[in-house]
Amino acid sequence: MNTEPDKKTIRCAIYTRKSTQEGLDRDFTTLDAQRESAESYIASQKSQGWITLPEKYDDGGFTGANIDRPALQRLLKDITSGKVDCAVVYKVDRLSRSLLDFTRLLELFDKHNVTFVSVTQHFNTNSSMGRLTLNILLSFAQFEREMISERTADKIGASRRKGKYTGGRPALGFDVNKENHTLITNPKEAELVQYIFDLYIREQSLLKVAEIVNAEGYRTKQIKQKTGKTSGGKLFKNTTVQWIIKNVHYIGKVSHKNEIYDGEHNAIISEEVFNKAHSVLKENTRLRSSPKRRKHLGLLSHILYCHPCNKKMLYTYTRKKTRQYKYYICQTATKHGYKHCPTKMIAAHHIENPVIAAIDIPRWDTLLFEEQRQKIMELIQKVEVDRESEILLVHLTDGTNIRLKMQSINPPNPKKEFAGLPALRQLLLLAHQIQGFLDSGKAANLKEISEWTGLSHSRICQVMNFLNLCPTIQEDIVLNDDETLRKIPEYKTRPICKEPDPQIQQSIWQKLIAH
Repeated sequence: MNTEPDKKTIRCAIYTRKSTQEGLDRDFTTLDAQRESAESYIASQKSQGWITLPEKYDDGGFTGANIDRPALQRLLKDITSGKVDCAVVYKVDRLSRSLLDFTRLLELFDKHNVTFVSVTQHFNTNSSMGRLTLNILLSFAQFEREMISERTADKIGASRRKGKYTGGRPALGFDVNKENHTLITNPKEAELVQYIFDLYIREQSLLKVAEIVNAEGYRTKQIKQKTGKTSGGKLFKNTTVQWIIKNVHYIGKVSHKNEIYDGEHNAIISEEVFNKAHSVLKENTRLRSSPKRRKHLGLLSHILYCHPCNKKMLYTYTRKKTRQYKYYICQTATKHGYKHCPTKMIAAHHIENPVIAAIDIPRWDTLLFEEQRQKIMELIQKVEVDRESEILLVHLTDGTNIRLKMQSINPPNPKKEFAGLPALRQLLLLAHQIQGFLDSGKAANLKEISEWTGLSHSRICQVMNFLNLCPTIQEDIVLNDDETLRKIPEYKTRPICKEPDPQIQQSIWQKLIAH
């Protein structure tokens, strides 16, 4: 008796796609129609062992110009895992509209022995004629996409040249008139825009303006989307303020490909105010881009993060006379202001020194900076800084982590340590302790000392002048009778500190002691 040989089961995955989200909330969508057609085709091939896999691969609201789509990526993963024998689509352009992407997809299908079938175009890649037809159809699909893109761009350009609103999120200060699709002024928001321009002209700092408007309770424009969700309503950043200052919509104009045209909407800002703000912005940009302020890389640039904010810390520096002071500053602090970040800015050596010591690279001091940084990048994936606990969490490229104690950034306040001592003795001891911090590297400069002690920079400089006193006078201040020292006011010692001759210093000092 003849028996029919067992047929191999062909596991078929159906992929569907729609470019927009319009209509996807209905009971029966375009994606459902594509899947139903594909299921019918697979059912007609039942005699060949074809079955439909239950997994759905539906991409709603995704373009076919690239393969960056969640359902398609799941399908490719399942193909690689050997879970699929045949990929079925309604039309070839549902899978891709890019000839290059499609070629790569076919290579992947061939590599894993997966057949590709288009239901409405009646071909599959099992035959050479099917592959030829596929390439021809795909070329026309890519041509159609490019033509649509060009026509859309030409239409937008023509509308912009006429000053028309061409869609998109309206800028702060404007709303969209849904009847004639034009921009109309939002009076309340327009007042905020005018306020921001005035603030920037006065303060001449994008970050300062952002801090002021945030502190006064203002937030970015809030818009309700079709889905019911709201976007915007966030804190202003320096980049947000910069975008407002540069936006020609506020003087009643529109821009297209670096050309400015008169718009159909009303201006919110006068051209005089707009140009004045632009002059400030241009000058600030010139100063920031000057050779003296150009950006450099730090040893931990791109891998150093502020742990509380989960933001990268940027390398910066300042130069005073012949000495350069290096810092890492959190992006939250640069965009929203210091009070929004607990880490703020930290001297580079507080972070770099413990990391360098921990990884222990041979002959480190003999390496050039580029070589040091290359070694760092090879060994370390990420470094997280927690200023409050003074802990560094170093994530190594081999998957292990190291917890390090940061070089102390919050040492004891020396000003408090000498409370109760005579004023002159306090100042002299404070001066020596400050110098000790500088010499040991615990403090990068007097600015840090100022933050620890609460004294102004100028006051710190006055205190440091006590180190100019000759050793005999310093010894006298430390060992002399307390009551005698308490009667000498500080201002009377300032001429002594400025005097370079030790003998004249002692002469003036003895007169003070005698009185």
